[in-house]
Amino acid sequence: MAIELTDELIKLETKAWAEQQAGALTVETAVAVQAAVTAYAKALGVPRYDVETELKKRVRYPEPEPAV
Repeated sequence: MAIELTDELIKLETKAWAEQQAGALTVETAVAVQAAVTAYAKALGVPRYDVETELKKRVRYPEPEPAV
């Protein structure tokens, strides 16, 4: 089952991933991502782990855009 992610979740995780890559992840960013993921998972009634896994997969390993 694919989990539909919000633009806000993707934006937060993208920021966190960029900070991690730069070696500058802040506690505030990490907490914001976890809080958003937890709230979204609760609203959907799915495990937080499933939302977090899909989010990381989408941000860290995006699917290539189709050739035109």
